[in-house]
Amino acid sequence: MNCQDILDRICDYIDKDLDPAICKDIEDHIEDCEPCVAFINTIKKTVDLFKSAGQEPPDIPKPVSSNLMSFLKDKRDE
Repeated sequence: MNCQDILDRICDYIDKDLDPAICKDIEDHIEDCEPCVAFINTIKKTVDLFKSAGQEPPDIPKPVSSNLMSFLKDKRDE
């Protein structure tokens, strides 16, 4: 499991819609990956804020998603 895999599965992971084995793989990865932990925590907080406001979170705009993915790839390669 790598950072890209995390990004591809983040919504299902947060919603707990993944096979337990995949969740375990994600959790193993984030033990050693601070950028992914930060990303997951940010997404969770965003979802919680929207839920508390009675709204569904919007899709992440493509430019934001692209910038975030570039950032995570750079951090992974450091």
